[in-house]
Amino acid sequence: IKKSLDDVTARWGGTFFLKNDINWKREIKDWKNSGGKVCHLSMYGLNLSDISHEIKTANKLMIVVGAEKVPPEIYELADWNVAVGNQPHSEVAALAVTLDRILDTDPLKHDFSNPKLEIKPMPIGKKVTEK
Repeated sequence: IKKSLDDVTARWGGTFFLKNDINWKREIKDWKNSGGKVCHLSMYGLNLSDISHEIKTANKLMIVVGAEKVPPEIYELADWNVAVGNQPHSEVAALAVTLDRILDTDPLKHDFSNPKLEIKPMPIGKKVTEK
């Protein structure tokens, strides 16, 4: 997955990155020690619509997407435990909804930095240009 994400970012631009095979406790603590904030997405916590205005103020944000069997320490380390609905849901959908709520741009019209490829909107067909 990491290789695929790195490839997509290299071609289409942006600053998205993924770290895996890490000591998650150390990573979160290091992030917070460097001034970052941590938002943990789950079915529990404060409702996203009630807290998104506060999350937007973070200059440096790590989003942790909960799944089954989330260690209790995640809830303790997070600056915000955020409920993206109070029913079981897709982790990818939770991330998408959260990003939509906290970014001050239309994510469907967002231009990523340093793309090698760019899609030109067309009423029919598709057009991809190299930059």
